[in-house]
Amino acid sequence: MKRQTYYTDAEYIDAMMKQFKLVDMREQYRDLIMEAESSSMGYETFLVRLLETEEAGKRGRRTEKLCKEACFEARRHLEDIDYSFNQSLDKDKITELGRLDFIAASENVIIIGPPGVGKSMIATGIGLNAASAGYRVLFVNAKDLVDRLYEKMQEGTLREVLDDLNKIPLLIVDELSYIKMDRERESLFFQVIRQRYEKNSLIITTNLPMGRWDELFTGRLAATAILDRLLHHCHILSITGDSYRVKGSKQSVK
Repeated sequence: MKRQTYYTDAEYIDAMMKQFKLVDMREQYRDLIMEAESSSMGYETFLVRLLETEEAGKRGRRTEKLCKEACFEARRHLEDIDYSFNQSLDKDKITELGRLDFIAASENVIIIGPPGVGKSMIATGIGLNAASAGYRVLFVNAKDLVDRLYEKMQEGTLREVLDDLNKIPLLIVDELSYIKMDRERESLFFQVIRQRYEKNSLIITTNLPMGRWDELFTGRLAATAILDRLLHHCHILSITGDSYRVKGSKQSVK
């Protein structure tokens, strides 16, 4: 029956792999056959190699899709961190967070430090690890987030946006420092925090020590209500030291 439609085995294999969307097997099975023949590979081992090839390809495409959807400003990995430049960086803690156990436990991370010490880079590196592990991630500037929520509230589509945010296991809110929220934006931000509490994880980067968060909101009462939920299950990473960007500028001048 097969020969009535396909003139050769190669045509049949190619067509079936295309039909079943075995993209990587289809691209590489000939090379794997040559490898098997040259090494006297057994049938079971050959099948395992085929499946590993397809699995790796699908995982790579899935990771790439998740990274694009995450909207990272740049792809900076934890392995790229220069720990020798800044002795205040807690390598053990950053490595631990990079293992993503905090996501499985629905815990939060707050990264505090002055501009340029690598807060966003660390958050991005953790986010990239999460995407590689198959988690949905969203990286968003704090001002952009609250402005978008406010806009959607005015359009009457706030519920849809909040529901979508709740489906994302890791939300990274970058630069919670340079804004002063009014009561409406403050309330919207609080909704995000409240709805993620003990359900999904949040990473926040900020220049402000938590004792000064009342400067971001309408007052200490609002800041306390938000911090109360954030800190209940939370890892705090505090960074001091000079700016990487200033270091780079000085080196360029030299």
